[in-house]
Amino acid sequence: MNGGEDIVWSVQGRLVHLKPPLVMGILNITPDSFVPSTRADGLSDALQRAANMLADGADLLDVGGASTRPGAPEVPLEEERKRVIPVIEALHRQYPKALISVDTWRAAIAGEAVEAGAALVNDVSAGLFDPDMLPTLAQLQVPYILMHMQGTPRTMQQAPHYKDVVAEVVKVLSSRLLAARQAGIADVIVDPGFGFGKDLGHNFSLLQGLGALKQLGVPVLAGLSRKRMINELLGTSPEEALNGTTVLNTLALRQGADLLRVHDVRAAVEAVKLTAAFTAAERAAQR
Repeated sequence: MNGGEDIVWSVQGRLVHLKPPLVMGILNITPDSFVPSTRADGLSDALQRAANMLADGADLLDVGGASTRPGAPEVPLEEERKRVIPVIEALHRQYPKALISVDTWRAAIAGEAVEAGAALVNDVSAGLFDPDMLPTLAQLQVPYILMHMQGTPRTMQQAPHYKDVVAEVVKVLSSRLLAARQAGIADVIVDPGFGFGKDLGHNFSLLQGLGALKQLGVPVLAGLSRKRMINELLGTSPEEALNGTTVLNTLALRQGADLLRVHDVRAAVEAVKLTAAFTAAERAAQR
C-alpha cells in the first residue's frame, strides 16, 4: 500500500491536496451500463445518487454518458453531450466543492464538461481515439486519467493476447504518459484497464503486478468494481459482485493503488480504512 503522501493536483490554476487512497464513485448516465442498478434515471436520480456517494465518503464523482462495456456500440456525440453536461452543471451548482470527473474519450465533451464544472477528465482511450484530446487537456489545465485498452469497447474482448501483460501494459502507459507530458499536461493518473482487452488470467496477473505501475511515478487507479473477472470466477452476476469487488479492492490497495473507481462507495471507503489499519499494524510489527 502507498506511503500516504499527499496527491497535489493543479485544477485550472487551483492546487488541490488529497490524501490517498481515494475513492471515486461511478455515476452512470447511461441506459446500458453493465450494472443495471447503478444507472441514473434522469437528473433528479443522478443528483440523489451523487448525494449518497458523497455522504458515504466519495472523494471524486466520475460522470459518464457512454457505456464502455465489452461490445458496447459508440454513442453519438450529441447524445453523450445531452446526457452528461446537464448533470455536471447541476452537480457543480449543488456541490461546488466536490471533485467531478467526466468519463469521455472525446475532446469536445471534455472541454464542455470542464466548463460546466468538471475538475478531471477520465479517458479510456488514453488519448488514442481523439487526436484533439491531449492538446485540449493541456489547455484545460486539469488532471487526466489515461487508461490502457487493447482494441476498442466493441472489439476488446475478442481473443486479447499478450506475451507479458504487465510489461506490455506498463510500456503502453509509459508511452502515453510521455505523450501527455510532451503535450503539456501536468497531472496524470494511470489506469491499467482491468477488463478492457484482457481475459481472466491477464486481469489477475495485472492485479498481482500492479506495483509495477508505481514505477511510472504517478497515481495508479484500479477499476475493479463488479467486473467480469469477479463474475467469471465466482459464477455471480454484476449485481451480486459486491463482496468480490471488496476483496479485489483490498488486494489492489495492498499492491499500491492510489484510487479505487467503484459503484459502491461505502464498501470501498471501509476497505480503505481497514487496509490502512492492517498496514499500519504490519509496519509497527516490523520495527
